[in-house]
Amino acid sequence: MTNVTYEVVQREYAKLRPQLPRFCGCETCRGDVVVYALNRLAPSYVSTPQGEVLVELRLDSDQEKAKLDVALLEGFRKVGLAPRCGARPIQLM
Repeated sequence: MTNVTYEVVQREYAKLRPQLPRFCGCETCRGDVVVYALNRLAPSYVSTPQGEVLVELRLDSDQEKAKLDVALLEGFRKVGLAPRCGARPIQLM
């Protein structure tokens, strides 16, 4: 059983992170951003490889990708303002 949304969020985090060089990016901050986004997105559990492909295709649509990126960017902003790791707070956007 796999939550495809989790996998897609992980990949999108890796794509967006280099665009925010001032963001801490330690494991704590990374986890906080991913959790923030996942708590705002619908989970997509699958149990077969075919189901995974179908959900990946749905999540790759422009509308779903926009929702995902908005959730991640808001997570980056919130975590950047109050990092739990002790890093200095920053204003990203």
